[in-house]
Amino acid sequence: MANFSDYVKTLLTKPNVRHLTRDQMDEETSQYGRVTRTGGHAYSSNVRNRSAGIAVTFGSDEVATKNLNAQQKGIADNLENTLDALSKYLDRAPLVSVTRTIGDNDDFNAKCTLLLSEQRKDNLRQGHLWTHTLREYSSESPGPDLYLVSVPEWPENDKQVLCFPDEGLTIVLGIDYVGEVKMGFLRMAMWEAKKAGMLSLHAGSKLLTAKQPDGSTGNYGMLLFGLSGTGKTTHSCHDHGLTGDGEGINILQDDIVFLGKDGSAKGTERGFFLKTEGLEADTQPLICNALDAPEALFENVMVTHDGEVDYNDLSLGGNGRAVISRSKFAPHIGESIDLPSLDEVDGLIVAFITRRMTVLPFISKLTPEQAAATFMLGESVETSAGDPTRAGESVRVVGTNPFLLGSPSDEGNWFYDFVSSNQDKVHCYLLNTGGVGEIFHRDDNGKIVVDQPVTRVAIDDMAKMIQGIARNNIEWVEDGLFGGMIPSKVEGVDLNKYDLSNFYSQEQIKEISDKLTAERKDHLKSFVGLNPNIVTALD
Repeated sequence: MANFSDYVKTLLTKPNVRHLTRDQMDEETSQYGRVTRTGGHAYSSNVRNRSAGIAVTFGSDEVATKNLNAQQKGIADNLENTLDALSKYLDRAPLVSVTRTIGDNDDFNAKCTLLLSEQRKDNLRQGHLWTHTLREYSSESPGPDLYLVSVPEWPENDKQVLCFPDEGLTIVLGIDYVGEVKMGFLRMAMWEAKKAGMLSLHAGSKLLTAKQPDGSTGNYGMLLFGLSGTGKTTHSCHDHGLTGDGEGINILQDDIVFLGKDGSAKGTERGFFLKTEGLEADTQPLICNALDAPEALFENVMVTHDGEVDYNDLSLGGNGRAVISRSKFAPHIGESIDLPSLDEVDGLIVAFITRRMTVLPFISKLTPEQAAATFMLGESVETSAGDPTRAGESVRVVGTNPFLLGSPSDEGNWFYDFVSSNQDKVHCYLLNTGGVGEIFHRDDNGKIVVDQPVTRVAIDDMAKMIQGIARNNIEWVEDGLFGGMIPSKVEGVDLNKYDLSNFYSQEQIKEISDKLTAERKDHLKSFVGLNPNIVTALD
């Protein structure tokens, strides 16, 4: 594989490759977008989600994809033929090259080179949006060199993603979704960060300044884990009502960070790739205000004939996206995208965000063991809007990180060691942004029939709960269902309206909670080499 990696680098000197700056990419691509009412540009792709089922990682046993599905096995078996056909195509096809940098620090920055086919000129959009997520290329910045080749027009019946992390190369064929390029580079950078001793996290980061019960001011770092659609970006880019004298937030990152043993977390991006489904100005004002900027770029988001952006119209699918510079969240930002070390803050708040609809508390305070178990569970729930055939089933991804390479147990053990050795400053919570009270059954045809609709937790209520964590004014009691601690009082939130007894009998509550706990325990036992304290954390 090293030979193909070397071949890709030689393409940069070929006459069929044009080298563009970001500004040149913007100029050439904007003609293919629709202009929104506020001056932004909206585009559409053919592929509208990442293609995990046809992605294969090659290399050492540590990184290579295990348990291949039928399509992945076919891709792996045909690798040599694919690379041969691809090299012949790349020698003659019109290509553009554009470069950017992941990270903005003194010691770890991934330098990224994208080679993108312009056989269809409108596919320049893939590079156009991607360049706006990262800072300018810096050859002097210390860190690995990464390469990604994207050929969106590759035959549809041969779509695939080939990842070679040991070589710093990813190949994307037949896929024009911007997210595949963005995460292709970040996946490789995460592997390099892991080799450098850091823990790569699919998490947002921010700084909170909040008044404390004794009248002092506390400065806290915050990490927010969550699978797509759980509210990670919503709460990474929310002020939580911390608007009193001396209070405030500093939005750092919304997607990927690299955590060090000292508690610092290196940021990766200068622009955010936001999921737009259901955005409302009333509950997510910072995001909506940022997306009103003329620099906003949209993909697969409904724009009406007169340029109005409609985040609630999902005609183009439920994975509409927007790219916007972090600078558009001013004044809620600073210059740095990095979370400072534990020595520089009063504490670090770690929030795992899940989305369940039955009996899980909206907020739980966790022990180090429970936090590490929660990290390994990485859980949410499938909805009827996602995959109706699996509605209500648990979705579990270690660290809520679908881009993880290497041993999952190593990740969990690293996290547990970090949290347990810094208990005085690192405090972990599980946040449920879903709701309570849902009851449904399936009819004879397997169709979901809702017997009792979910009562969703309001975004403002969840924001007040995070506010209470930062201000240290929540009153806690033991949780008799799942362990840990749950709030008996949160300032500004009527907890009574979410009381489980409003929706279920005691027998139903016990049945649902016991089933979930049993599932979780069984799942934790499946990890080879996981610290026993994590495996037994829910006993």
